[in-house]
Order: sequence, then C-alpha cells, then structure tokens
Amino acid sequence: MALVLIRKAVPDADEAIIDYIDGYLKEGGFEDDQDAIQEFIKPILVDAGGDEERIDALCQQLTEMYMGSGSAGTTGGAAGSGGNKLSKLDQAITMGNQSGMSATSSLNKSHIDLDHVSGRRVQSQVDQSKLRKAEAKIANKMAKRAEKTNQKVEYEASRLLESERQLQEEYKMYNPILDYTSTKGKNKDIKIENFDISFAGRRILTDANLTVAFGRRYGVVGKNGIGKSTLLRAMARREINVPQHISVLYVEQEVMADDTRALDMVLRADVWREHLLEKERELTARISELESDQGDESLDESSKKALEDEHDKCHIELKEVFTKLQDIESDKAEAKASAILAGLGFAAPDQKRPTKEFSGGWRMRISLARALFCKPDVLMLDEPDNMLDIPAIVWLENYLQTWPNTLLVVSHDREFLDEVATDILHMHSEKLDYYKGNFSNFNGTKEERRKAQFREWESQMQYRQHLQDFIDRWRYNAKRAPQAQSKIKILEKLPVLEPPEDEKLVNFQFANPEQLSPPILQMNDVTFGYTPERIIISNINLDLRMDSRVAIVGPNGAGKSTMLKLLTEENKPMSGLVHRNGRLRIAYFTQHHIDQLDLSKSAVAFMADKFPGKTEEEYRRYLGSFGITGMVGLQVMKTLSGGQKSRVAFACLSAQGPHILVLDEPTNHLDMESMDALQDALAQFKGGVIIVSHDERFINTVCNEIWVCDKGVLSKFSGTIKDYKVMICPKEGSMQV
Repeated sequence: MALVLIRKAVPDADEAIIDYIDGYLKEGGFEDDQDAIQEFIKPILVDAGGDEERIDALCQQLTEMYMGSGSAGTTGGAAGSGGNKLSKLDQAITMGNQSGMSATSSLNKSHIDLDHVSGRRVQSQVDQSKLRKAEAKIANKMAKRAEKTNQKVEYEASRLLESERQLQEEYKMYNPILDYTSTKGKNKDIKIENFDISFAGRRILTDANLTVAFGRRYGVVGKNGIGKSTLLRAMARREINVPQHISVLYVEQEVMADDTRALDMVLRADVWREHLLEKERELTARISELESDQGDESLDESSKKALEDEHDKCHIELKEVFTKLQDIESDKAEAKASAILAGLGFAAPDQKRPTKEFSGGWRMRISLARALFCKPDVLMLDEPDNMLDIPAIVWLENYLQTWPNTLLVVSHDREFLDEVATDILHMHSEKLDYYKGNFSNFNGTKEERRKAQFREWESQMQYRQHLQDFIDRWRYNAKRAPQAQSKIKILEKLPVLEPPEDEKLVNFQFANPEQLSPPILQMNDVTFGYTPERIIISNINLDLRMDSRVAIVGPNGAGKSTMLKLLTEENKPMSGLVHRNGRLRIAYFTQHHIDQLDLSKSAVAFMADKFPGKTEEEYRRYLGSFGITGMVGLQVMKTLSGGQKSRVAFACLSAQGPHILVLDEPTNHLDMESMDALQDALAQFKGGVIIVSHDERFINTVCNEIWVCDKGVLSKFSGTIKDYKVMICPKEGSMQV
C-alpha cells in the first residue's frame, strides 16, 4: 500500500529511493515522534523531483497509517519490488532487471550513475548528509527502546547525576550575579516574624521570629537533630523571606572535583568580578574588531560614522568596567585568595593543583575559602571546625573576628564560639532564643533564665492552686458564690505558662579493665614510612601507662593518624623498638568510624555479629552505657543520627574491655551534652587514653600531656593547648585579607 501511494505522489522517483523509503517504514522506530516520517521522507522525495504539496499530503497519509500501529512492516509489504529492501543508508543498492523500468529514464530523472552496466548495479546519489541524519535519528530511537529495558538502573544513574549537578549549581541558583557595590548603604538587617519550618514531616520551628542584625556574628547552638542546619538551609534558599538585595551563602557542599585549579576555583566565587572580567574581554575584542573595520576604505561615510559611534560607546562602557574593577580592587584578588587558602593550610604549590587531586575534606576547605573570598552579606558556616586542624581553626578564629558582615555559624566547639560569636542563637522547643555575648555568657545566662522561668512557673502554679481551692470551697455557697465567680474569671485570664524543659542528662560509661603492671606500651626510636624515600614520622619515643592522658596535635598531614596506627599495630615500624605488654588490649576509634558500621543492621544485631557469645541483655547494657536505649538499639542504624552512630561505635569500644583507648577526632559528630558525657566517662575510665582532637576544651578537660606531631617529628609540648594555639598563630600576626 505504501509503495502505491509513493509512486502515485512522485511518479518520477527512482525505484531505489522508493525501496529505501519502504524499508524505513517497515523498520519503524518513530512511534515517539509524530514528525519523524515528515522530516525523513519529504526532503528525499523533494530532491527526487516531487511536488511539495503532494509530498506533504503523502506524508500525512503515511503518518496516519503507521503511527501507533506497531506493525509497520506488515502494511503494504506485498506490493513491492521483490524484497529488495535497504536498511543502510550508504550501502550501494543492487537492482535486478525490473519490468516497466528504463535504465536511461531512471538515469535522467533521478540522477543515478551506473557503476557497472553488467549486473545492472547502480548507486543512489540522494543527499547523503540528510540520509545520515535520518539514520542517526533511527539509531537514537532504537537506543531509547533499549533504554526502557533497563529503566530502573538508568533512572537511578540519571537521578544521581542530576543530584550532583544540583549541588554544584547551588551557589549559582541562590546567588545570582549581584553588583554588591550598588547595595552599599542599604539596610541589611534581617527580621522575619511568625514563620514555621518543617523537615521530613517534623516541625522544626513554630511561630518563630528571626532577627539578625547586620555585622553581628551569631553562634547557632542546640542539640543534635534540633534543626540548626535546616534553618540555615531555608535562609540560603530563601524559603523564608530574606530580602533579595542581601546576598546569602551557606557553606554546605564541597566544590566540584575537576581540572580547575584550587586558586581559580576561589577566584570564580566572586561572580560579580567574573562578570566584569568577562565583559572587559568582550568589549576589548569588539573594539579591536571595530578598529579593524574602520580601516576599510570601501566604506561609505554613514557606515564609518556608525562604526565610530559604536567604537566610542564601547570605550565608554569599557571605562565604566575598569572603574568598577578598581572599586572592588580586582587587581588584588589573586593575592587575597592565595592568602585565604594559605591560612586554611594550602601550600603555594597546592593552590595550583586541580581540585580533583584533593580529598573531600580539602575540597570542603576550598569551599570555605570561596565563601570567605566573596564576602556575602550573610555568611553561614555549618560545623566549619570539623574539617580543620588546630592551626587552620586558629587562623579562622582570627579571620572571623574582623568579619565585616553578618555571620551565622553552627558549632559545638565552645572555645571557637567564645572567640568568634558576639551573640548566641539558641534553638530549642521549636523556638529561637537570643543571648548577647559569646558562648560562656550564654551558658551562664541560660541557666539563670531557666531558673527564673521555673520560679515564675512555680509561682503561677501556686497561685492557680490557691484560686482553684477557693473556687472549689465556695462555688456553691450562696454568700460566697459571687466571689467564686470572680476567681473563675481571674483564673481564665491567667496566661498559660509552660514549665521550662528539663535538660536530659546524657551519660557515657566505659568498662574498666583489669590493671596491668608497667611497662604497658613503649616506643623507642621508632620510624615509619611507606617507602624508604617517603618517611612519614621518625624517632618516636613514647611511654604509655594506665594513667596516661595524652593529646596529639599538629597540622593535617603531619602523621598524627599514622602515629595512632603504629600504636594499634595497623602499621609496622621500619626501624626502632615497640614493646607491648602481652595482655594489652587497645581499642581504636577512627575518624571514619561510621564507615566501619553495618548500617543495614540494628545496633544490637551489629554488636552480636562483632562480639558473639554474649546475651542480648549484655549488648543492650553496653549500648545503654552510651545513651542508646529502648527501641533505638533495635532501629536500623542508617536511620540514626551521626551522634547516635558515634555512640554505637563507643559502645563497641567498651565491649572490647580495652586497657588503652585510642581516639581519633572523637568529638566531630557529638553535640555539647554528649561531649560533656564523653569527658566525664574518660575521667572515670581506669585505663590509658590517647587522643587526636582539635577541640580545646575537650583536650584541656581530658588530657594532662600534649605532644606535637609536625614535620615528621613527635615532641612533647610543655604548655597548655591555649599556649600551643597562640604559638602557632599569634593574634597580633594574624593575616587579614
């Protein structure tokens, strides 16, 4: 049927072309595109000499015939040319002797060359680029069909790719190009009243009021899971009514791992500067092009005048761009970006390395550097100290103390908040409370405020009880009934006060080991390296006892974690002597302890697999010692918070009955209450403790010895952690950029 229609619409068409079109229609693959037949067939038949209107009518008929039939190959297949179908576009078409067809007329009408007269073998000269395009279209449609057979896998891959793209585009989405020089003088305070925030079906804030004064530095505090990060994210995405002229940046995601240099990645954070530089390049190129055109002597006067006017206009615009670049001190930008990266631990050669060569933690530092460099009106940092070592934390503290704009920072490090915060924003009970001063002031004021609230509530409850007693006694007495009614009205008008929430105490407890006689663990002149040419740490001399409380501090990459692995025998020394008591047990808490948990199991089931032979009651007792009680111990661990997963890891340490606890950054996922509980548990623990930490208060409370690991050497430090911080980054010499 199709062949008849084609011959009728284009009677002069070459038979080879008709065969090819018939083969395309039989092959199908165009169900998802109603224009496929029109786009493919029309240009071929027009080239073959057909009338365009008749071809359009033909394509309409063929579309109605084949679209959705699902059986294109069964329609009109009998009336053909003896089965000489073609499926490859560039393949020579071999034709046998066909009745009613003149080779000469075909040659004249369809522009076909005869390759070989014998055998009657000819090749079509139809526009090959159009045929290739059509073939590519068919191949694409067939690929789509194949895709559907593995739809779930493809969907997941697509979803992950889209998720990554969204994360990388987050900065651009919520921070469009904003000329921050034009917003000078505008009010940049934020005041939002009576708003609610929910997350995953749970109410975070109810009828809350947010007041943020420009230029103040707010420490955002509250228990794990209370919604601190959710609040900052809602502000960054303007899900609450933050004024549009205020630039907001929430440092949450690490930068993309690609070939971009770390320094360039930081420079690109200033989107207004990048916009001006791009405009400068465009204008400079246009001016050069205009100057070249003005030298053309063939131009008339009006054309020359138009070129001259455009040339002058471009010069004026370029001058304005230069002025704006000077206003933002663009020429100093690279030095500023380099200084910020240096403060965060990037050596000069590392700043020129591509971001793909850095680990996730270091890419988070680049993300932090970008935020500090572009100086948004409101900068929000979520646990920035988790990704930094002590030198970088000290540098960041000093840097943020002169931060000119608004800062909101979530942190559980009291010392960091004491150094940085001018105000505290306390999240609790679905509301926000404000406190002037740093964390120490907040801690004292909060307790006084809680006591005052309790006294007010207690006083009202006593007054309510007094009124209720009078009402109950005289309500039905004729003489006293009016007075009772008056008391009822007073009682109804009293504001309803809620008692202050009780602070839930968190308790940790490590099982105490049996005592061992010294020496427990000694290292004499120990050296370690992965190769003789790559020595990490050398000449270690250390003596650990059952009462040791040692903190190891130093910059990232100096060998602190390597040192801990030598203690736990994960690494074997290249030289030197390590002596261990034969009964010594060491429990090791790693930075990546969550990766060592099987998150598909409950905490009880995981402990049962890891420490077989005990009863479920014993596993529950170990978990209960670290606040994992009730049904929480039976939940799948992937549903637990980061702090709860850390508690499971601590319970596993305790189950080993260690004589020495080796803890690498144990406070990273813990809120302040849990950190206090861990400090108390370590104070009561009867074994030795050696920790790597950047938390000043935690080190001061737990440890009585500080060892500095730097430049491949481990040496004892005679002062306190505060002295060490001052030594490595004195405030007087802190670099301001």
